[in-house]
Amino acid sequence: MKLPISDRLLACAAFVSPGDRVADIGCDHGYLSIHLLTTGIAASCIASDINRQPLLSAVRNAEKYGVRSKMEFFLSDGVRSIPRDFDTMVCAGMGADTMVSILESAPWLQSSRYRLILQCQSKTPLLRRYLSEHGWRITEESVLRDGKFLYTVMEVTYAPEHPRLTEAECYLSPALRKNPSKDAAAYCTWVIEGVRIAAAHNKEKQQLLAELLKLDR
Repeated sequence: MKLPISDRLLACAAFVSPGDRVADIGCDHGYLSIHLLTTGIAASCIASDINRQPLLSAVRNAEKYGVRSKMEFFLSDGVRSIPRDFDTMVCAGMGADTMVSILESAPWLQSSRYRLILQCQSKTPLLRRYLSEHGWRITEESVLRDGKFLYTVMEVTYAPEHPRLTEAECYLSPALRKNPSKDAAAYCTWVIEGVRIAAAHNKEKQQLLAELLKLDR
């Protein structure tokens, strides 16, 4: 049986290290965890969702694909009700406000023992700003193309000694600008053009645009 996993989730899976114990927050149908287990990438997976029906669907799918014994399932608002014995947390398909709320409620995640993989659907600069202000470092960031839209997937580790991002770097992080892919270049162009449009009627955005153009040289 072929697993109907999206390119978005496959992009997240690419950041998981072999042998990781993974917490899939907002698991929906459980396809990310199932992929990680059927391919032998992850050692085990915690699957959680705030809604009961998607979680029940994840349980059924885990049974269907033969990985139920390697998964734990939790009805949870973010990470509030899950065990803490995992290595990597994945949040995919959420907006920045939701991701920030999850992190705000779990200061215990601010530890070198955890790694975060975040695929943000909206307000990504806000998420990058929050991460930087709270001691998180974006160690790697790639671009995902989903139809006509471009999103990023970022690997994040806790490194409070690392310099904070500038405002412009919250739009185009150093990790993203190091990415050699054509989609990363297209994402940078898209961000700059969006700020350029906003700058036509906003002086603060004009300064931001100038800083972004310097970064993009």
